[in-house]
Amino acid sequence: MNAVPEVSRAPRQDGDLVLVANELTKHYPVRRGMFGHGTVKALNGVSFSLSRGKTLAVVGESGCGKSTLARQLTMIEPPTSGRLLVEGEDVAGANAAQLAGFRRRVQMVFQNPFASLNPRKTVEQTLSEPLVINAQMSAAERAARVAQMMRTVGLRPEHAKRYPHMFSGGQRQRIAIARAMILDPRIVVADEPVSALDVSIQAQILNLFMDLQEQFKTSYVFISHNLAVVEHIADDVMVMYFGGVAELGEKKTIFAKPRHPYTRSLMSATPAIFEADRRTQIKLQGEMPSPLNPPSGCTFHQRCPYAIERCKVEEPKLREVDGRLVSCHRAEEVGDADG
Repeated sequence: MNAVPEVSRAPRQDGDLVLVANELTKHYPVRRGMFGHGTVKALNGVSFSLSRGKTLAVVGESGCGKSTLARQLTMIEPPTSGRLLVEGEDVAGANAAQLAGFRRRVQMVFQNPFASLNPRKTVEQTLSEPLVINAQMSAAERAARVAQMMRTVGLRPEHAKRYPHMFSGGQRQRIAIARAMILDPRIVVADEPVSALDVSIQAQILNLFMDLQEQFKTSYVFISHNLAVVEHIADDVMVMYFGGVAELGEKKTIFAKPRHPYTRSLMSATPAIFEADRRTQIKLQGEMPSPLNPPSGCTFHQRCPYAIERCKVEEPKLREVDGRLVSCHRAEEVGDADG
């Protein structure tokens, strides 16, 4: 039996940093009224790193900048400023030729499997397309690779001749994952990949992500608003608020004792079956500020129960506190409030 062709790639070493974001910023110019103009600072100086075979979960409420970050990491949109290093290569200002190589290494899985697949193409055509563009393979080799990926994500290879509408939502997301993985990328950015699925299917898809990571040593940036999902899949957690980083560190450290008031409020809203695991719910006042009119000082101070006068005038810097990075003037006191 002939071996299934693999997509050629350079060897990787364990422990390598595959992704480093340094002060990533994304601003959008907008019109205000008839003659006015403004700037929406959707992403404001976000920095983090990601190691091979690890998962960084990005969490926060709607409008915090999670999806904007995903578009920068996949270069769907270029950042306004900052650096994005993929295996040591800065791709933030890459030209078209450089981006072609970049997209082999970084792929994305979108939220809605009903919208992310072309309804006019068969699954085989959808999965073959990245190979046609990026890999030197014969038609027979591409067909073998497609069949292999269908089996890998738990689908029958003979169903590759079908169209997306012939599959369930969970099956469509498996196809989307197969499309992202077929080039054997270094990094997969998953933007809310299970939120559009039935609860009964979500665990299956999460387990598939974890199985693929163990098999291929792929690194994930996993964007979610569901902290129960995050606790299941993440190695590290980055909490975002208003386009910036509120807290960043190992999952077990942040879940054990969150040090930012916003992280504490998110954790307190997570349901728990056992009473011992439940936290006192912290209800935030008001809404997230307008991105066209950001507050002075800490962007969270208008909703924060721990805010003092300093918070209104001085923007907190991301600093190390108790084994994680946190942007809060009172981080030491806030974490100890749990006792």
